[in-house]
Amino acid sequence: MKNSIEFKVWARYALFTDPITKIGGEKCSYHIPTYEALKGIAKSIYWKPTFIWVIDKVRVMNQIKTQTKGTKPLNYNGGNDLSIYTFLADVEYQVQAHFEWNKYRSNLAHDRIDGKHYETALRMLKRGGRQDVFLGTRDCQGYVEPCEFGSGKSVYDNLPELGFGLMFHGFDYPDETGVNELHSRFFRPTMMQGVIEFPKPENQNKIVRKLVREMYPKELIQGKNFAGLQEEGLFT
Repeated sequence: MKNSIEFKVWARYALFTDPITKIGGEKCSYHIPTYEALKGIAKSIYWKPTFIWVIDKVRVMNQIKTQTKGTKPLNYNGGNDLSIYTFLADVEYQVQAHFEWNKYRSNLAHDRIDGKHYETALRMLKRGGRQDVFLGTRDCQGYVEPCEFGSGKSVYDNLPELGFGLMFHGFDYPDETGVNELHSRFFRPTMMQGVIEFPKPENQNKIVRKLVREMYPKELIQGKNFAGLQEEGLFT
């Protein structure tokens, strides 16, 4: 089954929020993109509940550098606060990803058609994505285009190894796991010659999980909150 894509994503700023600073007013970005953020970018390119995007690896192209900026986030009690955010500046990444059928959406089994979603994903990628692309938060508008993973020069090509300690990986959502619970995942990434390989979410040896809360998957009803096959104009 053809299910793999490679793309370049770049932006002036990125904010891959560390959960430790996410709740407070002073947000600070991780130095590298999280699995969940890259998965969100892949979903912005093209996504359907029929499948799940899996991020294989990311290549850091530009030098990692940060920049602080004053922002005015909304206050929960109304109005705005004044906060200092620490962003990544002038970012560019190459990403390799693939999709797998979501076996927990058995009512969409009829939509698991080889070639259909792959070709649509390639078309959407060439157009810059189906939805707006953001690198971590809506403050950081990004852009995508097809690329060959490993092409071009990275500033870290000659750096043998660099570890980043324990960092956020992503979330386990009930519609992707079959368990009515929301879990957060953490792992210890290591960059080798500019490339970071992500363990798959089900990897028990490299992933640390923490229960967040009970959660139930959203029910999809064709014609009510899910258009089904007709929305692509590929089937009549």
